[in-house]
Amino acid sequence: MFASLITEPIFYAIAIPAVIFLGLAKGGFSGVGTAATPLLALYLPPLEAAALLLPILLCQDVISVYVYRREWDAWNLKVMLPGAALGMGIGWIFAAHVSDDVIRILVGVIALAFVANAWLRSGHAAHVSTVMGGLFWGVVSGFTSFASQGGGPPYQVHTLPQRLPKMVFVGTTTIFFAAVNVMKIVPYFMLGQFSARNLATSLALLPLAVLANATGIWLVRRVPTAIFYRITYILLFLLGLLLLWQGLSHMLRG
Repeated sequence: MFASLITEPIFYAIAIPAVIFLGLAKGGFSGVGTAATPLLALYLPPLEAAALLLPILLCQDVISVYVYRREWDAWNLKVMLPGAALGMGIGWIFAAHVSDDVIRILVGVIALAFVANAWLRSGHAAHVSTVMGGLFWGVVSGFTSFASQGGGPPYQVHTLPQRLPKMVFVGTTTIFFAAVNVMKIVPYFMLGQFSARNLATSLALLPLAVLANATGIWLVRRVPTAIFYRITYILLFLLGLLLLWQGLSHMLRG
């Protein structure tokens, strides 16, 4: 099996940082994981890049869900997961018809608009989110997660303003995306994205992913809550810029 894995050095120059980002994200710094698929998409088609990362994500989810199994918010999961399932179905139907660059631009604009609004309001005071809002952002998160593993920014638009306790926010995020990742298995398989080459490459990258995951868990528990939220907003802003730049630059070149 290992004989069929990707061997080009340039791939690993991109994949290793991407896997480290995933590990830190699964450890609790959820925003940074959004950069993983766009990085791999510099080498592979975006949907193939997302499928290559999925086995790694599933293994990391087992670790993270176990660690945060007692710290999560049931209401957010109840309102967002049905929306995510619907968004996943929409992504499956339109996978061959929606431009990857349009999705990048969409997620980038959402992230930047949300962070700009939060910073302009200043203080990031908590507010109560609605069921309809949770369903809507669940749909957007499910769709963008299916297409590019980019479900983080839409998810955070709904959850960050609630100012949940740090560990509850991290645990809820972990369980939400673990469920979303399980939902992706059948659609990715039906779309023929799980090649022997990709699975072998995922397995080769797994030890690094687990190490990065453990590092993320260790860091989250030691970063003060106020700093954690500040870092999360900054990461979301930078990732929004990255996605917007990637989408627009690709479209302009095309």
